Amino acid sequence: MGAATLSPGLAALEGQPVAAIDTPTLVIDLDAMERNLARMADFARTHGVRLRPHAKMHKSAALARLQMQAGAVGVCVQKTSEAEAMVAGGVRDIYISNEIISPAKLRRVAALAHELAARGGRLAIAVDSVEGIARLAAAMATNNLAPDQAPPPVHQDSEARPAAIDVFIEIDVGQGRCGLPPGPAAVALAQAINRHAPLRFAGLQAYHGRAQHLRGVAERRGAIGQAAESIERTRALIEAAGIPVGLVTGAGTGSFALETASGVWGELQAGSFLFMDADYAQNERDPAQPAFEHALFVKTQVMSVSAEHAVCDAGHKSHAIDSGLPRVHALPGQPALTYANGGDEHGLLRPTQDGGPLPALGDALWLIPGHCDPTVNLHDHLIGVRGGLAQGIVERIIRVDARGALR
Repeated sequence: MGAATLSPGLAALEGQPVAAIDTPTLVIDLDAMERNLARMADFARTHGVRLRPHAKMHKSAALARLQMQAGAVGVCVQKTSEAEAMVAGGVRDIYISNEIISPAKLRRVAALAHELAARGGRLAIAVDSVEGIARLAAAMATNNLAPDQAPPPVHQDSEARPAAIDVFIEIDVGQGRCGLPPGPAAVALAQAINRHAPLRFAGLQAYHGRAQHLRGVAERRGAIGQAAESIERTRALIEAAGIPVGLVTGAGTGSFALETASGVWGELQAGSFLFMDADYAQNERDPAQPAFEHALFVKTQVMSVSAEHAVCDAGHKSHAIDSGLPRVHALPGQPALTYANGGDEHGLLRPTQDGGPLPALGDALWLIPGHCDPTVNLHDHLIGVRGGLAQGIVERIIRVDARGALR
């Protein structure tokens, strides 16, 4: 991202030491992030599976492009507006791994499909109902947009080129959210997709979200094993009806080695591996998976000190707490601390051991967020640091392009 697009204060940070970063601010350790990306890309190449990481985690077109340069085939998003932000940022292969049912949103989806087709790109989407398929097909056929709903302008020749959209049928393999139950119901949807020329049946969406945070490897293995059996059964039924199932896509940071080993999944949607939050760090590590490092931190500063605790300036407005409170990442020479709820603007810091030292007024500290995805969504920019958190230099400012992209 060029300095010309940044505010003067942010632009001035580039090339400055870590100490110049104001607080609270979301910071990426670029060295750790790039090692995480390289390990994941190498895993996918070695095992012959496609990597399509979830961009809903970082919401940044620049990071999506970086992932594709490392070997990812494209990215996933969950919202139409996230897809629009990725396309505007130059990403050309996007899968909306979620159901879209609103006609207004589907018109925007259709416009994106036409735009990407004109640019040699590809758009895909998930469905779990015949009604959703019919609405998607109608939107693809008409591609009529009201002016106030239009995404970035498409190329002039986009209407003249044939545009299609790849459609995945979502199967509920244990998430208990969207998706059809495994079994024969998916056959009718595959047939419905094939009745509409703008739609191409691309395969099955099979993401087991609950399995990602089962702490033990054996628990995760059992959950993914059951999911694999249900997907195999569903795929066999669809193919028995004469419809090939091109791809099974899914998997997450907590389980992707298990999906890969099953031989059922051909594409991995893991996203959090890039940053690794505190919640994922609680999982027992599967030795079949690469080891990932924490790369996302909230820099905070001690603003008050009492006899029993210190207070920092990073409260709930700077990090999400749906997966628990952040962990304090102690740099060499810093005291071991625990973080407690201090409200919207404050965090309470206490020694990990009774009688342990507290930080001093004005000290800089680093927090590992409990859940990276919603934490990123609280910030406009990510500050990329090269050379570590202690002595590093600000190398780049990364825009959170899809911040607040909820529709």
